[in-house]
Amino acid sequence: MTGATTPLLKTHRLVRTAEIMGTVVSVHVILDRGEDDGNLSESPLPDSAASDSPVPDPAAPDDAVAAIERSFGELREMDRIFSTYRADSDISRIRAGSLTVEEADPLVALVRRACDRAEVVTGGLFSARWRGGFDPTGYVKGWAVERAFNRWLRPLLGLDGVIAVGMNAGGDMQLATRPDADWRWRVGIADPSRPGMLLATTELTDGAVATSGTAERGAHIRDPRSAKPPTTGAAGATVIADRLSDADVWATAAVVAGINDLGWVARARHTSGLVVGYDGRIRRWAAGDEVDAVRKAGSAVS
Repeated sequence: MTGATTPLLKTHRLVRTAEIMGTVVSVHVILDRGEDDGNLSESPLPDSAASDSPVPDPAAPDDAVAAIERSFGELREMDRIFSTYRADSDISRIRAGSLTVEEADPLVALVRRACDRAEVVTGGLFSARWRGGFDPTGYVKGWAVERAFNRWLRPLLGLDGVIAVGMNAGGDMQLATRPDADWRWRVGIADPSRPGMLLATTELTDGAVATSGTAERGAHIRDPRSAKPPTTGAAGATVIADRLSDADVWATAAVVAGINDLGWVARARHTSGLVVGYDGRIRRWAAGDEVDAVRKAGSAVS
């Protein structure tokens, strides 16, 4: 994700990354460095420029650095509770029968209720109960990023000089911009049929973007109605919403529903997005309705 500013706004980007929850998580804090007499449009800073043990950054407020570390710490704690790859996690113990939901961390019950609501709202296109018991893997990452972002990073917008903050976890993003700042996040949407290529770009000041399908994590999706990979012709979907937990759920639902079925979007009026078929077709929606005719990948999509 990159950003765009007005010509006279000079910015500095603080970036920190960590490997958590099986993916690379990066935090971006945009700092206002005053006016410049040159034309500046910020270029992306590679995530590899930062690490779990960052070097001191004299331009970074101490509060921002501390908040980033706390957000990473919270994600690690969520991984400890919810990871299905750790035998000692609450979820693994619940699935093994050695712990009940009532005995587990209270967040487990909260997530189970959220997953149950998502299953109802999506008409069964999303479920956390199809893989031999309760498995909220498809929900937890987006929810955890959103939660850590709102607790630790969004409050940074109240600091002098901080104009925008963003958290990116494997391509799923929660973003925010100070209301009086002329900053927009520019997000590239991956083309699932052409790894490394962008299908489109979008700009937003505040909100979340989630992508599901083959581009980021391979063929990891299962249709909860059959417990098998979807055979509905969708290679991937990207959804924009206010909350990453919602965007993540609906991106999964879009892939499961497939390229030929957009009937579900009437239930997702708070989202916009697109779904891409293996045949190259693209369908877009916004506010509960399809917004343009089916088109092929490679044609202009803004």
